[in-house]
Amino acid sequence: MPTPSLFDIMGPIMIGPSSSHTAGAARLGKMAYKLAGGDIKDVKMYLHGSFAATYRGHGTDKALLAGLLNLNPSDERLRHSFELAAKKGIHYEFIPTNLGENVHPNTVKFVITNSAGETHEITGSSIGGGQVVISDIDGMEVNFTGERPILVTHHKDEPGVISNITFILYEMGINIGNMRVSRSREDHTAHMYIEMDSLTGGDLTAAIRNIPGMLWVKLLLPIDETSGDASRKDSI
Repeated sequence: MPTPSLFDIMGPIMIGPSSSHTAGAARLGKMAYKLAGGDIKDVKMYLHGSFAATYRGHGTDKALLAGLLNLNPSDERLRHSFELAAKKGIHYEFIPTNLGENVHPNTVKFVITNSAGETHEITGSSIGGGQVVISDIDGMEVNFTGERPILVTHHKDEPGVISNITFILYEMGINIGNMRVSRSREDHTAHMYIEMDSLTGGDLTAAIRNIPGMLWVKLLLPIDETSGDASRKDSI
């Protein structure tokens, strides 16, 4: 049996009474914010299980919304997320629901519309100690914890693009943890999500941006809980 870490014993740095219902919820919101492209204008949050039963009393609602405002779980502004969202003109709803029998009790499904008019659906669970798992992005099954860097690409669905991406990762000495690809038959494009074990010193996004057929690329980094920087670019 592995020796428990200090994080397992003490839990995360956070605002609120519960690591699962506040710290984990804020992390889920922040991951959803980044995966949906940021600058959120409208969001519906479908709450399942204990999230649905206790979201007001445990501050889950404020924590989810704080994450969607790109705040860290330890940010004291979490308590005022309703007011901050109102100032930004963000419309939000919390909807208790049943997401199925095989879903973790602390699960939320985000339906997000950003300023570009894009709508994204992201489902994730808070699994204890502030740790989370994203299980679905726009109907694609994934398994992202936010503890490791995630590369997101949108590219033309044509031969050679994915192999060029993975070759760059190989050249930079970056190991792939898991990878998912979603293809669109309508416009012949694809989205790819790659969770990586670590990053090296090279400019990964610049190298991938130069691949023929690439439409855009972004790199999502784990939250730096100790920095106090809630607006750090491309963090999750």
